[in-house]
Amino acid sequence: MKVVERQALADWIGHRVDSQEWWPIDQARINAFADATLDYQFIHVDLERARHTPLGSTIAHGFLLLSLLSHFAQQCFVTPRGGSSCLNYGLNRVRFIHPVPAGTDVRASTTLLEVTDRGEGGTLMRWEVAMYARDRERPVMVAEWLCLWLYE
Repeated sequence: MKVVERQALADWIGHRVDSQEWWPIDQARINAFADATLDYQFIHVDLERARHTPLGSTIAHGFLLLSLLSHFAQQCFVTPRGGSSCLNYGLNRVRFIHPVPAGTDVRASTTLLEVTDRGEGGTLMRWEVAMYARDRERPVMVAEWLCLWLYE
């Protein structure tokens, strides 16, 4: 995370920042996510049955990919100096563009789209986030994410 003065946040609008690390989406992580969410749809957890689908293997849950954005934000976001906490304010849109097979590594990129000063209420930041699989040039997921920074 890059920390900048509050008044300099707007200077970062339009800048793309890529995460440096690739994160593995292995079957153990997919199974753990299934356990946490109680989503046991066969395409995620049944290797034999998934092998006989057009996808040819199990795939990550879309919400698993979405949940990893919090991890990648720590590497990619620019944040305001003096911010005490960042609240997930919501998503304007999310698209799961391509399935992510088990065994795929992913990483993210972020682009700051808008900064809205809310005075005492903090700073609302609107981000475009994209997730990429190591073997694909185009994103496998895109989202527009709103984050509200509160100040001490």
